[in-house]
Parts: sequence; structure tokens; C-alpha cells
Amino acid sequence: METSKTLEILKMAILMEKRGNAFYTKIAEQTADPDIKNIFSVMADEEKIHIQFLSEQFASIEKSRSFREQPLPDPGGDAIAGLVLSEEIISKISSAGFEAAAISAAIDMEKKAIEIYSARAGESDNVHEKSLYKWLTDWEKGHLKVLNDLDNELKEKIWFDNNFWPF
Repeated sequence: METSKTLEILKMAILMEKRGNAFYTKIAEQTADPDIKNIFSVMADEEKIHIQFLSEQFASIEKSRSFREQPLPDPGGDAIAGLVLSEEIISKISSAGFEAAAISAAIDMEKKAIEIYSARAGESDNVHEKSLYKWLTDWEKGHLKVLNDLDNELKEKIWFDNNFWPF
């Protein structure tokens, strides 16, 4: 294992997750609706979980120059998807407002994370490193699906509200 490259990728991953946490936390703070606040708070908390796992591996590599085996929780995401995609939540988000813009930015962040994590999972020859990045990829794909589904619902809402339908 090339330790310097591995540490650089871990530092980048930790930074991405910290930025995600800060971003989702700020959205949660700035939105008035408690349901929408909850969605972004949960996503911020999940980014903290990622930071913890990545930081533990970073410390392990610095100490022993190897990835350690680490039990990884199920990414889940079904509870968030059910909450996010409820009609009540969708009706509370303005299709062209702050939360919708945040969702669009979050989609880009999640896509970038998936790209980096899946690439590293494919490159690594260490089973524990491969496992960590595959786990992160799957979790971020869950976030991306929720965000994409919500974004699509919001687009349809704005199209309907503004009579953009061709029929």
C-alpha cells in the first residue's frame, strides 16, 4: 500500500465529509420548517459517522501503516427517503427557493463523493480499504437517490405550478 497516497485520499475524504456536515448543518439552521430541518440534520449526522470511520482509518495508517478491519453499519436510508418524499415535505419546499438550491448543490457534492470513493475502492488492493470505500459509495448513493428524487418532485411541482407541461 502506498501510504502517502492513501493518507492524501483519506484527508480529502475527511475534508469532503466535514464540508458536507457543515453544509447540511447550515441548511438545517437556516430553514424554519421543523420537518425540513430534520431532514438536513439527519444528513449532517450521517456525515459525522463518515468522518469518524475515515478518521479512525487515518489514525490506523499513521500508526501501523495499514487499514484495519472495521465493522461498518448498514447505510440504510429508508427512513430518510420516506420522510423526504412525503407530499407534506414537498409542499413545504419552494421549488425555486433556498432549500431547493441547497438540494441541487448537495446533489453535486454527493456525486463527487461517489466518484472519488468508487474510484478508490476500485484502485485499492487492500480488502479493508476497498470495503470502507465501497461502504461510503453505497451510503452516498443512498443520499444521492433521496436528493435526486426530491429534486425531481420539486421540478415537476414548478412545471405544474407554471404551466410548463406541453399538454
